[in-house]
Amino acid sequence: MIGWMGKRKPLFLFGMLTLLLAGCGKENLTAFEPKGYGAESSMNLIILSIIIMAFVLAIVLLVYVITLVRFRKKKGQENFIPKQVEGNKTLETVWTVIPIILVLILAVPTVVATFDLADKSEAQDGINVEVTGNQYWWHFNYQGDEVQTSQDLYIPTGERVYLNMKSSDVIHSFWVPSISGKMDVNPENVNTMYLEAHEEGVYWGKCAELCGPSHSLMDFKVIAVSPEEYDQWISDMQSVDPEADPEDAVAQDGKALFEEKSCVACHAIGSSPNATGPNLTNFGDRTKIAGYLEPTEENLVKWITDPESVKPGNKMTGNYPDVSEEEAEQIAAYLLQLSPSDITTESAGN
Repeated sequence: MIGWMGKRKPLFLFGMLTLLLAGCGKENLTAFEPKGYGAESSMNLIILSIIIMAFVLAIVLLVYVITLVRFRKKKGQENFIPKQVEGNKTLETVWTVIPIILVLILAVPTVVATFDLADKSEAQDGINVEVTGNQYWWHFNYQGDEVQTSQDLYIPTGERVYLNMKSSDVIHSFWVPSISGKMDVNPENVNTMYLEAHEEGVYWGKCAELCGPSHSLMDFKVIAVSPEEYDQWISDMQSVDPEADPEDAVAQDGKALFEEKSCVACHAIGSSPNATGPNLTNFGDRTKIAGYLEPTEENLVKWITDPESVKPGNKMTGNYPDVSEEEAEQIAAYLLQLSPSDITTESAGN
């Protein structure tokens, strides 16, 4: 005989799994704690849809309970056959009109918000960033400022930053849930959206479109700083001298190897555009290596010597000469000291 625990075991396991998964997630990677204009618009729509669904659920449950109570089989009616009815124009009209009204209540503000978040009427006077999605990283070109960077997007708080997005390969999707909604990034055309962060901080972004074997590792960050700090960061990035020699001797050897091993063929330092690999101007300030590894020398050496084991399907694998571990350590020392600005993730409150 199966006891009460056996009968309820699936329900118990489901409840425990729900509690476990409810604790999963990352800081500043949630749409339920909006820190930007777009995220607030999305949250308002979520609340509206929950209210509508709760209303529908309440009505359905009410009708269900009334039906159970009023039309249940009563004692002495075992062989009773109730009057058979069919067709009721009033009920059919009600359950046709009400869903249409509910859909309109949700659809109208959704369409308004969609056009609002894609509005670029003021883009000419604002900050414009050309965003390129690649397998599996993001490139950012600050138009008019001669600043190029990758993976970490710096923006000022309280201002709209317009993103003109296009893919260099397959379809991607740009998503920073704490600040704004999603926007597809296509190879054929440029899609525009804007970010407007209310608070300083480091906000996690994701590619929300399956784009290959390392899609889940295509992370990036949006660093929101004060307008004054943003201006300082732009100035610091513009002042970078790609030819400057590091003070550390090991890093100097790493710089020489960086050029000798043809790293400069794919990775630019400074404002020079490069369509092959990420820009490394402020590599030492980034919070992740290859989008998800902790920024340690050990992880960077592993990435340089065997990138395929770190991020399958990346375009770096097999496109440069073999590098020994000692050479990789020297290159890593050079890259980790590339920190041209005091405006970093730490200064943004991370």
